[in-house]
Amino acid sequence: MGSSAASGGQSGTVAPSGGAAGSSPAGALPEGDNGIAARHAGDVGIASDPDVIFADDFESYVQAADIAKRWDNMYQNQYVGIATTTANVYAGKQALEFTLPQQTAELSDAVEKIVNPELDVLFLRYYSKFQPPYDVVGSSHNGSSISAHYEVGYQSTPGVPANGTNKFLANLENWRGDAATASPGDLNIYVYHPLQRSQWGDHFFPTGLVMPNTSIPFDFGPDFVSRPDIIPALDQWYGYELMVKANTPGQNDGRIAAWVDGKLVMDFPNLRLRDVASLTIDRFALCFHIGSNPNGQSKKWYDNVVAARSYIGPIFPVK
Repeated sequence: MGSSAASGGQSGTVAPSGGAAGSSPAGALPEGDNGIAARHAGDVGIASDPDVIFADDFESYVQAADIAKRWDNMYQNQYVGIATTTANVYAGKQALEFTLPQQTAELSDAVEKIVNPELDVLFLRYYSKFQPPYDVVGSSHNGSSISAHYEVGYQSTPGVPANGTNKFLANLENWRGDAATASPGDLNIYVYHPLQRSQWGDHFFPTGLVMPNTSIPFDFGPDFVSRPDIIPALDQWYGYELMVKANTPGQNDGRIAAWVDGKLVMDFPNLRLRDVASLTIDRFALCFHIGSNPNGQSKKWYDNVVAARSYIGPIFPVK
């Protein structure tokens, strides 16, 4: 992780919007109810859509151990559970619950799915919220990830830089570099890519700021659109969507983007993620990692997960 602090963002609700916002050489991205979810009211039957590769609303599980029947890996099983309290479920009667105890040691909860066959582009949509106060500063991978060969077997490879042939990784997460920044911190993409500035990866913020070495501009291309920083409210459900598109080897046409409640909130074109066509997306995950958590137990909930080959959008109609 980088050591520089990002600028503070705007806190609270992120309202959805329709239509395209900002273009790039890859074209304008869809927003709002212009995706797969609009064809499946309430997400009913969305798993059968030809563009969907996986969907889970967590309704089918009798106990937490059953999650392993549909997901390929679970980390820290003793802290992965099923929520049934109405406030901690976005839709239906159950949701995924991660718990991180108060401690100074590093710990990571996660559920992980292997992508087979591997893909050049993947969209991952889910609903999530933080338990307040979530008083965490520093390293915290607390959202989702899409990656290409970042893991060897089931062993991740932090601190090993991406070189164009070995791996790439994009995490949608919140970064809080100091206690003065409102919790849970600025929404950003944590990236392992061949031009990364740190052996521990870079943070891409919606404005175009890249950390570490925030004074050095990063080349997202002439059509990059700077957007405001965002700090989501605690104890509030949001619909997040992460897209990773691998570049054509030899060209900078890779792209990473994210939406909140159907609104495009960050879009990073002109990326080089790989130099060989064989480096393809092989996993996605829901994560709750904390480098140190001395200020109290932390929980996070996830619901209505969909992974697909095209834009998914929020549950329709919007609650």
